[in-house]
Amino acid sequence: MQFKVLAVATSAFALVACGGGEKKAEDTAAVAPAVESPAAAAPAAAAGAVAASPITGQMHSVNMIGDEKGYRFEPATLTVKAGDGVKFVSVKGGPHNVAFDPATAGASAAQITANMPEASGELTGKMLVTDGEAWTMSFGGIAAGTYSVVCTPHQAMNMVMKITVQ
Repeated sequence: MQFKVLAVATSAFALVACGGGEKKAEDTAAVAPAVESPAAAAPAAAAGAVAASPITGQMHSVNMIGDEKGYRFEPATLTVKAGDGVKFVSVKGGPHNVAFDPATAGASAAQITANMPEASGELTGKMLVTDGEAWTMSFGGIAAGTYSVVCTPHQAMNMVMKITVQ
């Protein structure tokens, strides 16, 4: 019972603390000049940001499926050349995403992340929530090697694959 009272009190405090549209407008106005300032953007570029590499080769397709047979990437292994693109398609059982294992990304980690449009984090691509939704990434500038990939929502269900870059 005490826990419920504490939970209600905490929720009420959070609502009061987060309320007030006028304060949010002030916060937004305070952030806008910093984003627009060219001087503020310069240090980020100087900090070693890696540019995305375009797709210059063949396009490959990988289906992401969750059904009565289990959760899986089809194909579960894929060989690409540097510069190829891979289109990941959520077929069924989403949400799905693509996340590279940092242990196998090695020196290519920054380039992999840069090549992931709409990345949701380092080495992690966009979350696909609807059947038929697709997401494409480039393998341009990525060193030869074998990379382990998982679908983070279904990793515990062994939704993993290997991508070899030649």
